[in-house]
Amino acid sequence: MTIKAGDQLPEGKLMESVEFDTTTQCAMAPKEVAVSEAVKGKKIAIFGLPGAYTPTCSAKHVPSYLSNLEQLKAKGVNEVWCVAVNDAFVMAHWGRDQKAIGKIRFLADGSALWAKAMGLELDLNARGMGMRMNRFSLLVDNGVVQQANLEGPGKFEVSDGTTMLKQLS
Repeated sequence: MTIKAGDQLPEGKLMESVEFDTTTQCAMAPKEVAVSEAVKGKKIAIFGLPGAYTPTCSAKHVPSYLSNLEQLKAKGVNEVWCVAVNDAFVMAHWGRDQKAIGKIRFLADGSALWAKAMGLELDLNARGMGMRMNRFSLLVDNGVVQQANLEGPGKFEVSDGTTMLKQLS
């Protein structure tokens, strides 16, 4: 069953790496993020996408949240999360390349378990990409989904930062 407004965000364990070795510039060991703990008492804009460094995700999705970040926070959003089925090291480097570390949390759902728990898994095995996450955005308040914007296959129309901002107005 696909997640929708009114649903409790499912429990999950995501991984996050935000520190880089000063010598090698490699991301340091990731830390586990328990979703239920991380959302307590917060309003969070979460957007999910098929993968780090993919064209639409890099050129449009992340930039749409970066350009709307201050306005989202002014409307009461405490944090913005970007989640994808990649490992935490890839997510950290992508976040750094997007100049978004410290602004947006880049969280890894490496085995797509959280994507499956939300009914948002996307099978891209035929394209050589394995199991991924469907493109979406959620507005979550204290763990409860207030707004769910789910994209159709290959689409980028309703999960962007501008749409999320309009929904907060």
